[in-house]
Parts: sequence; C-alpha cells; structure tokens
Amino acid sequence: MSAVKPGLSEGPDLATLAANLEQILPLVEERAPEAEAQGSLTDDVVAALRKSGIYTMLFPREVGGSDVSLADAMPLIEKLSHAHASAGWCANVNNMEGATMALYIPDSGIERVFANGVDVTVAGNGVPRGFARKVAGGYEIWGNWAFGSGICHAEWIHTGGFLVDDEKQMIFGPTGSPRVVLVHHPRSTIRLKGEWDVLGLKATGSYDYEVAEGETIFVPDELVYDFDNAVPLRGGPQGQLGLAGYSAWAHSSWALGVGRRMLDELVKVARNRRDAFGKTVDSASFKYQLALVEARYRAARAYAHETWRGICLGLEQGGTVTQDQMTDAKLVLRHVHDVVSDVATFAHRSARSASLYNTVMQRCYRDIHSGTQHILMADQIIEECGRQILGATDPEAKWTVFGVADGGKV
Repeated sequence: MSAVKPGLSEGPDLATLAANLEQILPLVEERAPEAEAQGSLTDDVVAALRKSGIYTMLFPREVGGSDVSLADAMPLIEKLSHAHASAGWCANVNNMEGATMALYIPDSGIERVFANGVDVTVAGNGVPRGFARKVAGGYEIWGNWAFGSGICHAEWIHTGGFLVDDEKQMIFGPTGSPRVVLVHHPRSTIRLKGEWDVLGLKATGSYDYEVAEGETIFVPDELVYDFDNAVPLRGGPQGQLGLAGYSAWAHSSWALGVGRRMLDELVKVARNRRDAFGKTVDSASFKYQLALVEARYRAARAYAHETWRGICLGLEQGGTVTQDQMTDAKLVLRHVHDVVSDVATFAHRSARSASLYNTVMQRCYRDIHSGTQHILMADQIIEECGRQILGATDPEAKWTVFGVADGGKV
C-alpha cells in the first residue's frame, strides 16, 4: 500500500467524527425544509459535512481520509439519515463513490484528484447507462445517465459505461457479462438535464446528466477502474469489498436511519392523537401492532449490524471477505428495505391524516419508498442470494454489484 501523501494528515478518528456529527445535526434538521424545496442540500449543510470529515470518513488514510471501519461508520450514517434522509444519502454517495475511486485508481490519478487534499466531492451514477471505448491513453465515453445524487455540489463525476469496441459493439467478460468501466471526470465535462421532480429524496438533487449530443469525453487511464474491481492499491483491508460491498453497506445504513425516524415520529403523533374512536394510545390493536413493527425493525437492524461487524472483524484479523458474508450483506440490504417499507406503511396508516401534511413523517414516508426503488433492491440480486445459499455457485467466485461472477445470471 502507498504511504500518506506528503503534506497530508490522516482524517479525524471515530470519536472525533461522532462528536463533529452531533454538533452539525441541528443545522441539518433546521435546513431540511429549505433543501427539500430547492431540490438539493443547502450550501451550509454540505460545507459543514465536508468540514466535519463525515463526507470523507471512508476514504483511505493515504489521501487524508479516516478509513473508518464500515461497522463503526454505520451508526453515523444512521444518525445523519435520521436527521434528514437526503443528507444521509448524499454523505453515503460521497463516501462510496469517492472512497472506491481513491482505492482503485492508479497513483497518478490520486495525485490529480487529491492535489489539494482529501476534501473532494464526488457524485454520479456508476450503473452503466452510457458507453466507453478504449483509445490511446484512456477512454472515450458518451451517453446519458440518471440519478446523479449530490451532483449540484460535486467536483468530480463517477460514471459507469459499457465497454465497446471500435465498431461500438459491447465487449463481454469471461463470465459472459458485459464489461463495465467506471470513469471519473470533472463536473465541467457534463451538463445537467434537470428532471428531478420526484416522490421522495427530493433534497438529494439526483439530476440526470449527459454528454452533449454527438460529443464524447476523454478520460485518461489514471482515472478509470473496472466496475467489479476489488483489488485496492491503497487503504485498509476493507478495500477488498469493492463497489459491491460499499454500496450494500451504504444503502443498508441509510434505510436503518430513516426507518427509525419514521417510528419515532409515529410515537410522537400517537401520544397526542384522538379521533371519534378515542385516544390512539388506548387502542389495544394499535399497541399490539406497534410492538410488532418495533420488533421487526430492531431484528432487521441487529441482522445488519451483526453482518457488518462480522465482515469487518474478519478483515481486521487478516482474513478475506467470503462469498457467504457477501450474500449476507446483499440479503441484509434488501431485507432492511422491505422491513422499513412495511414499517412506514404501518406508520402512515396508523397516523391517519397526520402524514398527509407536509411533516417530517410524510417526508420519511416518501423517502423510504423512494429508497426501495434503487436497482440494488432488484429481485434478481436476491435470486443470486438464493442461488448461493443453495450451493449452486462456484465457491471461488466473487460477488459483483449485481450477482456472483461465475457465469450464472450475472
């Protein structure tokens, strides 16, 4: 692994990050309505998150990040997402896309991206929607992409493209899947298309973006890595998780925070609510169902934390992430979203008209059901979990973002 870049110090330790987050949570809460109205986080919230170190807490120490264990970082993202789901989402994006870039691109790319230190903002969509063609010294890319969360404050764009040959025919890897590369290019190289009039996660500013029609962007080799790369060039042992692991962690952490907030808001409403049938708190049916959804939420959270503690402990002890562990990480991701979706629906219906209004409860309801739409919740990925549980995968094969790379359904 490389040494810390000259002139840089390591990022804040876990205790400092936790203290910094507590200090800025009131600001995050206060600015949430404004952020929702304008369709992106407010400048002061982004500045505070950057200054706190939360935006770069997963970046390797060699570029000035904290390289916090994913198990230790999970409660921090939960807290931030509890305060404002869109803030937690954007912090996840910067950590996930920025950390993987910092782990997998060559040293020459690191020198370029982190020339002024670790405080770098990254956004974009790694799910391939465009194309990349290998040329001398790099790649030409073109296309249209959606869901560039946090892109209004991004300095670098993280973009996935199907690799094509000179005839623009897709290139396939040894397992029969299309090859995909992730390229990183300055914000100035793309244009936003708008198109972020959505149900929830409104303040993430997840705008569509594109290369101008008929044009391409040249991205040098030093700013590119393979979509399924999990061989870090720097950083700690969790770098071997690849984008498949980092993305599963990020979305699980986020969902736990927003699900907890939805339950907390329901309890606030229920304590004071009365209608033609009496006080909500006197309803035996409500109390019974509330207890069950609370148990379901806590069980899902325990499963998530147990999974990520096990993964991180194994890595810290010098092991490698196993196929079984990655299956758990993928299964946890979908399970947590299913549970918080059910929790949110119960809360919305039990509160009757309370969440019809523009309240935190309504916002959480919309945000949760927007999070369930992410491609990482696809049934096809859970089918891959089932295939692995059945022992039908090659035990030596690695999990990718969308499945086990053994020539199966990936």
